[in-house]
Amino acid sequence: MSTLFLQSEVKNPYSFYQQMTAENPVYWDETHKIWALYSYSACVEILNHTAAHIPAFPANDNFNTSAAKIIRNLARLSNGIQHEIAKETAVILFSFLKNVGIDTILEELLPKEVIQNPINWVDLVCKKLPILTVLKSFDFNEKDTHFICEKITQLVKIMQPNKTAEAIESINTVSEEIYGITERHIVKLPFYKALIDKISASYCISLEEAISMGVSNLIGLFIQSYDAGRGLLSNSLLQILSKENLPENKTEKGLIQKMVLETLRFDPPIQNTRRMATEDIPLNKITIKKNDSILIVLAAANRDPLQFINAMNFDIERNNNHEHLTFGSGGHMCVAKHFSVHITTETLYYLFRNFNIVLSGNEITYEPLINVRLPKAIWISLYNLNQTL
Repeated sequence: MSTLFLQSEVKNPYSFYQQMTAENPVYWDETHKIWALYSYSACVEILNHTAAHIPAFPANDNFNTSAAKIIRNLARLSNGIQHEIAKETAVILFSFLKNVGIDTILEELLPKEVIQNPINWVDLVCKKLPILTVLKSFDFNEKDTHFICEKITQLVKIMQPNKTAEAIESINTVSEEIYGITERHIVKLPFYKALIDKISASYCISLEEAISMGVSNLIGLFIQSYDAGRGLLSNSLLQILSKENLPENKTEKGLIQKMVLETLRFDPPIQNTRRMATEDIPLNKITIKKNDSILIVLAAANRDPLQFINAMNFDIERNNNHEHLTFGSGGHMCVAKHFSVHITTETLYYLFRNFNIVLSGNEITYEPLINVRLPKAIWISLYNLNQTL
């Protein structure tokens, strides 16, 4: 198997990861001209290395002003001082997230007609709940919330390194409208002035740049909640419903949270991430040369037996499950990690507290993506707890 493959084409990538971790923990893929890292230690070293940068997107003059601003300002796509500014902006935004009732959102997404009728958990809940939670947390109105939720699938294409002309046109259309909505809304938020003043004063950037940074990274929260949130909600439910992982008491919130945490290690939505060496980097008696591309296989590191005892077993009681690398490490560690775990735990707690859930026998298939493992559909039937299955 190649180091680069579509998740849709591989039923179980973990056996391949296991083999590479044991035999080629740091591997040069001559075909794709990229270093692939599989061991936990190698992945951590590069994630924390100051000379391992987020690869720049290929230069493209076809983006409109709004799309270009988002790409330039997002914490996930930047390095150096630009990343420091963007990350602090994102952290401040997260600190002002209001608690919203996950139960209330779920009751809207799961009307009474779903009882006993098969539903696609991915389409009905996973693609909607995380971004709805963010939008409601920042008090977006119903009209703007509906528009952003409808268009988010087009907007997330902005994170793809290589984009077709058709994708760029789609991104330009939605990014301009979503940027405008977000810019008009953010100025009404009570913390807006404090955020902009702090960023512009701390980093000596113009007011216009600070505003753009705030708007772009609020949009970044929409994107992040949609892709990573969808994957964690999907994969966690699959793990809980699998026979060998089924907990005795599914209505205990602490137990569900442990299941979510172990899912992040055992079957993470984010399988890999990329870096580029800005100088020579010695690693495992090998030198990664300046300008070399690096694939950090987080999902392989999460099952490294040198880091996790019985790494191929799903074990919610393992005492270091929190050391998984799914959210990254170092300067680019995901700021949404606690948010993602929280909404997934609350969602599944609501689900198991209110329903018996039956998983359809259909084989799970995955989206044709390299870096994320996202189920296309999960068909389940919900029954009231007092119903006979």
